[in-house]
Parts: sequence; C-alpha cells; structure tokens
Amino acid sequence: MNFPSYTSYKCSGAEWVGDIPGHWNIQRLKFIATLAYGDPLSAENRIDGETNVFGSNGVVGTHEIANTKSPMIVVGRKGSFGKINFSNEIGFAIDTTFFIDERYTEHNIKWLYYVLGCLGLDKNSKDSAVPGLAREDAYEKLCPVPPSDEQEELAQFIDRETARIDALIEKKRHLLELLEEKRLAVITQAVTKGLDPTAPMKDSGIDWLGEVPAYWKLMPLKRLLRRKGSAIKVGPFGTQLMLSDMMTGKVKVYNQRTVIDKDFDSGDYYVTEDKFDELKAFEVFTRDLLITTRGTIGRCAIVPDWAERGILHPCLMRVQPEENRCLPEFLELLIEHSSVVLEQLKLKSNATTIDVIYSDTLKNVLIPVPLVEEQRSIVKYATEQSAELIRVKKKIADAMAKLGEYRSAVITNAVTGKIDVRDLVGKENAA
Repeated sequence: MNFPSYTSYKCSGAEWVGDIPGHWNIQRLKFIATLAYGDPLSAENRIDGETNVFGSNGVVGTHEIANTKSPMIVVGRKGSFGKINFSNEIGFAIDTTFFIDERYTEHNIKWLYYVLGCLGLDKNSKDSAVPGLAREDAYEKLCPVPPSDEQEELAQFIDRETARIDALIEKKRHLLELLEEKRLAVITQAVTKGLDPTAPMKDSGIDWLGEVPAYWKLMPLKRLLRRKGSAIKVGPFGTQLMLSDMMTGKVKVYNQRTVIDKDFDSGDYYVTEDKFDELKAFEVFTRDLLITTRGTIGRCAIVPDWAERGILHPCLMRVQPEENRCLPEFLELLIEHSSVVLEQLKLKSNATTIDVIYSDTLKNVLIPVPLVEEQRSIVKYATEQSAELIRVKKKIADAMAKLGEYRSAVITNAVTGKIDVRDLVGKENAA
C-alpha cells in the first residue's frame, strides 16, 4: 500500500485506531451521530412503490413512502445485527434497524458509513436468543474524527479506490464463471462425443444431444443398473427417519453434506442397531453412487471401501450401476459434471429448474454408453482436465481474497488517518 501519510501523529487512545493525525480528534460515536430507530412495517402492510425498504441485511422490498432522508445509513439492529448499508436515495428503515441521515449527524454521511464499517458492530450482542445490537454499546465506540473538509475527501478517496478494487474482483469473478463453463463444456464434450475426434459419428436422434460416436449405445439408466429391485433407492420418508432417531447409535446416516463435500468421515448423525434393522433397505455399500435429490440437487459421491456402515438420509438417493456396463465414476460425470442428465430431467419435468430428483424420472434418463475401457479413459481425462482448471480457479479465488483483504485495509487505513488523502483527491479531480 504505497500512499502518503501525514507529517505528525498523536496517540488516539483507541486500540483499533492507533495513532491519528495531529489535527484529528477521537470521539465516542454518541457524540458523532444518533442511531434512530426504524419503524414497524410488515410485509403485508407494504404498498409497492419506488422506495426501497431496508431490513438488517439490506433491501427487503419496496414501499410507497420513506421514513429517511438521503443520503442515509442503515445499521442492522436485530438478526443480521451490525451490518451497515448505505444509500444515496431515501428509504424506509424497518424496526429491526437503526438509521442515520442528515437529521441525526452533522458529519459527512458517506465518511461516517466507512467509519461504522470499521467498528465491529456485528460483534456485539446483548440477547443470545435473538442476536441484536444494543445502542448504548454502539455509542461507546471510539471513532477518529477528521475536519469536515477531510471527511469529504476521505469518502471520495475510499469510493474511488474501492471502486477500482471491486472492478478487479468482478473481472476475476467473471473469469471464474468462464472457467467453470469451460470445465463443464470439456466434460460434456468428452462424455457425449468421446476422446477421438476422428471417430465416426451417428445421429443420436435426440436434438439436445446431437451426434455420438457410431459404436456407442444410447439406453435408459435403468438398463445399466444391477439386476435387483433396489438398484436405485431413495432415502426413507421423513416419518421413517426423524431427527430424534439420529441422535445416538453406531450406524451412520449419510446426508447431503457428506455428498456435497465428498467427505465420508464427517457427520454426527447415527442410528441404533434396532433402527438400522428397521431401515436396512436403505443401507449404502461400497461403490454405490449417492446423489443429492432435494435443494442442492444432482451432487454425487461414490462410497469408498473404507466408509462406515450406514444408511441413506431422506434427501439422498442410492444408485448401483452394473460396473461391467457403466462405471459409477462415468455416471458421476454425466450427472454432476455435465449437462446430460439434468437437462433431460428438466425436459421431463417441463421446467427450467428442478427442485427434486425422482427415481422414476432418473431411471428413464437416456445415457450415452461407450465401452467400459473407454469410460475409464474418459474419466481419467475429465479428472485431469478438472484438476488443472480447479488449480487455476483456486489461484484466482486466492487473488480475489487478497484483493478483498486489501480493500478492507485501504478503508481502515484511510479512516484512521494512516493515508493522507488530501493531495490524492485533488490530483485525481484535476486529472
């Protein structure tokens, strides 16, 4: 961070602030601003309009009237307490919030917004049942206070610098999205067209799939499963397995978190031997493919050979492919890492999105099926390609995290006077 500092400093007496410029003051928040209470306004009493309604964590709807002036700050009081929002427009602050506008401070509103964001107001709570910010606690916070003209310059400087950082973060976020699209496209290409670009092709007869290698088969999933009645099995109904059933015992209950994280070690849900005997039909076995079926759908994980004895959670489905025809790893690629299966499920559901995967629908999804040896090659290729793209994505995500840290540091250093912004703002405006 290569910004100029002031020529002289003095001790502020506030640990989080450190030294401040010699001509600044340190004051408690109660002498800087009043935290005004928001007003009651239930969702059913709102009349749709052009005024944003602010709750503790931001905009929660619109209304036809406002109770603030502009610009204004909204501070979460209950729920997402201590969260700070700023608006250049009037708004309606509801009764789970405090707000500040020109009626409740003589200071620059945007500067005050940045100061409040550094106070850690989301760390204070008087009520453990309903987390909340006590106004008297907030009022005791010490704040560095520059002269009014510098407050405006500070706000302009932070606006400018954070906008630059945010633009860089947004570019990287967009790059992450493109990389994920590329990863899915690479895998979809592999599992629908194979790895040999010179292979003869044939029309699949399905518009969304197009051509597939001429020697591949196209068949419903049910023909690729083990020849047993329960080769595809949805977890027990909620009434069969309730939360109270999973508090004690020695038999594990594998749930959505297990599959999403691909972590068969984690999880604290267990059932007794008696409950297991009752639900034995839902037992999971080595090499079973587990699929999330509700909420976050279509995530997959293969049960390792070292996994504890366990049963399905109601939000999971167990699929047991016949491995001399379809590898679980290949099926995992088709379901989780390509568009092949989920797009069919959407078409069969006549919907743009799906919230639940049903076994009867899944078993009739058409699967492009190469020979098992080619499936292994495709899985190996897809794994290698994914690993490389994931490595690049991690580097980008790490860079985004560092930019986020730098953004916070710029704000903190500016509001505590570690950066002399006066000439910086003047030079920028002149440019």
